[in-house]
Amino acid sequence: MKLATLQIDGAPRAAALVQGRLALLSAPGVDLGTLLRQGKTLADLERLAAAATQFIDPATATFLSPSIEPPKILCVGLNYADHTKESPYDQPDYPTLFLRVSTSLGAHDAVVERPAISDTLDYEGEMVVVLGKGGRRIAKEQALDHVFGYAVGNEISVREYQFKSPQWTVGKNFDGTGTWGPYVVTADELPAGGSGLRIETRLNGETMQSSNTSDMLFDVATVISTVSEAITLQAGDIIFSGTPAGVGFGRTPKLYMKDGDTVEVDIERIGTLRNRIRDEAKSA
Repeated sequence: MKLATLQIDGAPRAAALVQGRLALLSAPGVDLGTLLRQGKTLADLERLAAAATQFIDPATATFLSPSIEPPKILCVGLNYADHTKESPYDQPDYPTLFLRVSTSLGAHDAVVERPAISDTLDYEGEMVVVLGKGGRRIAKEQALDHVFGYAVGNEISVREYQFKSPQWTVGKNFDGTGTWGPYVVTADELPAGGSGLRIETRLNGETMQSSNTSDMLFDVATVISTVSEAITLQAGDIIFSGTPAGVGFGRTPKLYMKDGDTVEVDIERIGTLRNRIRDEAKSA
């Protein structure tokens, strides 16, 4: 099942793709993330879709982030060996974890602003994991039971600010830079752990990153289990699972996104996320 959150008459509404149309599942103001936090299961959402009476053409829909304010936004750095080699870091033997805030999220087809204070805006194509069930001290063997689905993400980073200090927080949290969507594909439709899927990032149509989710050093189950050793996970939490090699920072010369660029991330069987880049000054 493919699920999304749309903007309808100025308010978010959860939707499901049914026979080429988006069936509205919720009242105005209720996004997909809210339904997950309410404990809705895949079976519940299938029943809502079957009973839907309002439909939207995907070609004319305005997509929002599937979950506008997730309880937690967890991210994994250095999770592909080839990406670590192009970074200034050694490969860790423990997942490199950091957090984003909800104001840093963005949606499919949204404009991402290149900040006026830095020209080091860089793409990071990633698979996003969406949790449907929470827990603490989750065994690796049971971790995938907590996954609701998977989405496409672009964990766009402002490199200058990422490397101003040992903590990456600021460079990873500029407003609207963590885009994801347009759809969440439920886990039952994909390989276990979202493994074995081709992932590709294109900048103005040129392939910049090309890899496979099976190349992740710490798989989805390991990440969930590791995080839950310390942090109580909740339904609706999302995890950006890491990016492969090919980022702009790792190139010679460095290649950063600029005003007018279009960046796309495509993951096999999940979909394509597209965003346009615009200078912040032009949005003022």
